[in-house]
Amino acid sequence: MYSVLLVIIYIAFISLGLPDSLLGAGWPVIHGDLNVPVSYAGILTMLISVFTIISSLFCSKITLKIGSGLFTAVSVALTAVAMIGFSVTKSFYVMVALTVPYGLGAGGVDATLNNFVALHYKARHMSWLHCFWGVGAIISPYVMGYCIGRTVGWQGGYRLVGLLQVVLAVALFISIPLWKKTEKRTGTENEKAVSLSLKQIFSIKGVPLWTAAFFCYCATEQTVMLWAGTYLAEYKLLEAETAAFYSSFVFIGLTFGRFLCGFFSERLGDKRLIRIGYAVAAVGLALTGLPVKSYIPALIGLCVTGFGCAPLYPSIIHSTPDNFGKEKSQAIIGVQMACAYTGITFMPPLFGVIAERWGSGYLPLFSGVFVILLIICCETFFALRRKSCKDGDLNGIG
Repeated sequence: MYSVLLVIIYIAFISLGLPDSLLGAGWPVIHGDLNVPVSYAGILTMLISVFTIISSLFCSKITLKIGSGLFTAVSVALTAVAMIGFSVTKSFYVMVALTVPYGLGAGGVDATLNNFVALHYKARHMSWLHCFWGVGAIISPYVMGYCIGRTVGWQGGYRLVGLLQVVLAVALFISIPLWKKTEKRTGTENEKAVSLSLKQIFSIKGVPLWTAAFFCYCATEQTVMLWAGTYLAEYKLLEAETAAFYSSFVFIGLTFGRFLCGFFSERLGDKRLIRIGYAVAAVGLALTGLPVKSYIPALIGLCVTGFGCAPLYPSIIHSTPDNFGKEKSQAIIGVQMACAYTGITFMPPLFGVIAERWGSGYLPLFSGVFVILLIICCETFFALRRKSCKDGDLNGIG
């Protein structure tokens, strides 16, 4: 039963990644069919992020009342409603309305699954699960491209992903008893989660540093992933098509890195993986920014940057229950998710403003600043934790 639920969660992570790339892949056709400007994609992505943040912040209160299994199933059902709604609408404003269930569902799935896996499964599963998210995000553009190339169009792409979400939601509703059995198996059914306000969460020693570290990581990763193609095209003078292809090196490094980390996560531990991750990411950004005419160091640097980013998200999340206590983890991870989506939503557009005014060549420097801040936050947190352990707080610094 324990393994069956794990398989369902793996599939859920693939499903979580599937919708993330659909809008970008289909928008060149969608905006024409809906007769709206290209820039309107930003409105949809911003709204999705806003509702994802809201859902992440409230997920701990909801899971406390209805349980992780039911909340995950409902959240997947909400994303299914949004996907199917996208597939039948001919109005941009209906798509705007559908960002509500889309964002609420995505935030609920992300925060709840991350906490559940951190509590009940080993570190390697956290790395591999996020690798599987990457598989979903890689597959979805091909799904959309295939559908656009056939008579079903972009609507067919959303319809197919929506139906997959429906199947997953049904599987999750059926599996709800397994969630409770897993809690009993891992001995956490008696460690009841506590409902905390934002003020209470941020008053816990170390939480501001740990959430700030997560914000910095997500700002780094998403900025590099979004602007790598532009950097290669404008600063390294590659043709647009070639630059677009090579920009995938970041994602390849990230996905392969998470797959590889799963084999070493328990031997190295979360703390070492975090340190290795930000050190490798810093080296990657340094290679990317080398002031040389050749684009080869930049390609290697982008791949190395993605590889360095690979262990950071899974390790920060997986270590949260150990750092602050299992009963507080859902509330804290919800806030971490909210901070993550804040970084994802606002930092890449901020670099866009910089790139427009001064050029995309500042990408390694901009991202490097966030890596430095990440290192400062993590090392300060580790020092605080060491002091706390010396003082006798064996459960961390919560």
